[in-house]
Amino acid sequence: MTEAWIIDACRTPRGIGKPGRGALTEIHPQRLGSTVLKALAERNDINTADVADIIWGCNVQRGPNGNDMGRMSALDAGYDITSSGVTLDRFCGSGITTVNMAAASIMSGMEDMVIAGGCEMMSGYGRLAAETSPFVDSGNMHLREMYGQSHQGLCADTIATIEGIPREALDQLAEVSQQRAAHAIENGYFDRSLVPVYHDDGSLALDKDEFPRPGTTMESLGQLQPSFEKLTNMPLDEEGTTYAKLMAVKYPDVDVEHVHHAGNSSGVVDGAAAVLLASPDYATKQGWKPRAKVVAYGNMGDCPALMLNAPVPSAKRVLEKAGLTKDDIDLWEINEAFAVVAEKFIRDLDLDRDTVNVNGGAMALGHPIGATGSVLIGTMVDELDRRGLKRGLVTMCAGGGMAPAIIVERM
Repeated sequence: MTEAWIIDACRTPRGIGKPGRGALTEIHPQRLGSTVLKALAERNDINTADVADIIWGCNVQRGPNGNDMGRMSALDAGYDITSSGVTLDRFCGSGITTVNMAAASIMSGMEDMVIAGGCEMMSGYGRLAAETSPFVDSGNMHLREMYGQSHQGLCADTIATIEGIPREALDQLAEVSQQRAAHAIENGYFDRSLVPVYHDDGSLALDKDEFPRPGTTMESLGQLQPSFEKLTNMPLDEEGTTYAKLMAVKYPDVDVEHVHHAGNSSGVVDGAAAVLLASPDYATKQGWKPRAKVVAYGNMGDCPALMLNAPVPSAKRVLEKAGLTKDDIDLWEINEAFAVVAEKFIRDLDLDRDTVNVNGGAMALGHPIGATGSVLIGTMVDELDRRGLKRGLVTMCAGGGMAPAIIVERM
């Protein structure tokens, strides 16, 4: 089977995803996508007519985010019109899935060069609220009776309650995430992949991550009020459906303790990322030096009612596919959608905390839904390079109770 080599990866800075506050909020999402696609082309002297496909991730594909952002971003970046593009949605897992699918097309021998990535403009969600259902099941009552899929914040609080993980442990993880992100930024660990974003008039929009709060402490986190308690019992339709009632379909006896808040949940941000993959034959002909190869990838589903618990079984499955154990993995990236996701992952797999999210995670840096997976893969390749280590595993929870995963090996 042909190997899939990772040649390069880049991302935009993550801007605060709030209109009027974030530096990227007025940038069209296709322009954000074209920023990273153009950077890859220029950095690697890509003949874009040879790009077989651009596989892109975006969660909320409506409004400016709609109409196949991957294809539109490639055209906006000046790619040859023969470079095809497709945009998919696996909720938060989209950015890993795009890389996995790109790798699959190369490993199968069907394609020689594919670019994967994603983009999310979370600052635009407010404008799309009127056309967005509050229900994951989109009103499918048959499915709702089977699985009451609630709000992800309530899912996080419910898991913490079931697992007996206290707020103090979650806040400690959030504090560490901020400290590590601050250290990484100060020491330039992200510089290799970071691509500045410019306005159409040529002026700089953003050249550094905007979300981190380096002064965060346990004391400041302790002053924050839980974010999802009021939302849990808020009526969502004329029938009085609430997220609490949806959770009660599968977990009627759990007295939920609300422990997640703005400081130990992922940040709402705008951002884009892209990863260049190629076959060994094509890369060698271009004179490209591979940075990593894809060892294995996979997907896993889990309870959709709790939504966030699939990363552990997904990691176990991809390790089994690769014929590896956790001791063969040098670094881990588990998306910090909520603190409990990363904390449970570390506890269940009994991992050394010094190998997990070593440069901080989404609690400090933000989580641009459709792009995050590709961001994490780029971050992993950079850090394996920097430390001279061999293998890394990247995974993340996704809506519907799923988790894609990938193992990469430095070359």
